[in-house]
Amino acid sequence: MSTDAEEVSDDRRKYEFRKVIEDLKEYEGSGTQLVSIYVPPDRQISDVVAHVTQEHSEASNIKSKQTRTAVQDALTSIKDRLRYYKNPPDNGMVLFSGAIDSGGGQTEMVTKALENPPDPVESFRYHCDSAFLTEPLEHMLADKGLFGLVVLDRREANVGWLKGKRVEPVKSASSLVPGKQRKGGQSAQRFARLRLEAIDNFYQEVAEMADDLFVPKRHEMDGVLVGGPSPTKDEFLDGDYLHHELQDIVLGKFDVSYTDESGLYDLVDAGQDALADQEVVKDKKQMEEFFEKLHRGDQATYGFEPTRQNLQMGSVDRLLLSEDLRSDVIVYDCGDVEEFELVDRRHDTPDHTCDDGSEAEVKERTDAIEYLMELAEQRGTETKFISTDFEKGEQLYDAFGGIAGILRYSTGV
Repeated sequence: MSTDAEEVSDDRRKYEFRKVIEDLKEYEGSGTQLVSIYVPPDRQISDVVAHVTQEHSEASNIKSKQTRTAVQDALTSIKDRLRYYKNPPDNGMVLFSGAIDSGGGQTEMVTKALENPPDPVESFRYHCDSAFLTEPLEHMLADKGLFGLVVLDRREANVGWLKGKRVEPVKSASSLVPGKQRKGGQSAQRFARLRLEAIDNFYQEVAEMADDLFVPKRHEMDGVLVGGPSPTKDEFLDGDYLHHELQDIVLGKFDVSYTDESGLYDLVDAGQDALADQEVVKDKKQMEEFFEKLHRGDQATYGFEPTRQNLQMGSVDRLLLSEDLRSDVIVYDCGDVEEFELVDRRHDTPDHTCDDGSEAEVKERTDAIEYLMELAEQRGTETKFISTDFEKGEQLYDAFGGIAGILRYSTGV
């Protein structure tokens, strides 16, 4: 399989996991009756079955008959599901089962088995509560990459993180460094000495902020980026103010005009070469190319219907979908043609009048992302999920409905 095909498959798999997790987080049990089991790849299925059998037996001691019955039913359902496996999948699996509240005092039994999560399951976990245990899966789906960010001049400094695609400002400081003009009565030499001392003290304060934040995470970090005007950033790094283990993972120093919180975002932009493998940079490049094509007016599309038509024609090179898009597409039967409508996933299916004035019949309602990705795969089109954690990513969601495409050629649609 090609690298591109693998990326598409991986993106789709992550989206499907994310969607299931969002559903699981919505479920609630009336008691501690929702069962979650994490199975690592090296765990014998027979051991898991034995553990489930033991928990089923111990559940008979639960005082509440309703909770006792619900837990035992969930464990029976999981045990039945485990019959289909000789061994866990390569990355392990996670099983969820329980009676969830369905409204009106009614419950509904839900059982799901998620195979091969994005990262291997690290250890066996059995969890019984009023909600399913999804945090370990959410951690797997979090964007990878952890970088320390420092921006400073002689007036102020900000320190923060780049976590996957998200910039997180954390600490800031203002300096007491006097301006270059000395106050009356001070000799030039004494003033210069006091100013150098103030600069040194400020650099030490910035280094202490960075050390407090980064050193505890140094073994998890992928690097540190330092930004600011010259000569400030050069003096800071050349003076060995940072902890030596942080100094060793500095990826570079970059010219940045602003040193407030916005400077951290500018630093990520300036350090794109150093961050070339990080998803945030890839997302930005995709959106920059989209806007460039859009401004030229012939090789970009956006919105559900124009993008769908271009996908049908095979003219879309890359399909760009916002990670925050949560919509369904409704396909209506209008005689010889189909008509489409995009609705919020939480909303009921609306009535639809066909273009010829006749009443439409609902043919299908499905997840919009899955619908568009299916079209893309049929036409050999790459799908890219775009974060909203930067300005142009927000614009894709807010201004373009979370759906856009870079075209292979102009279609006029």
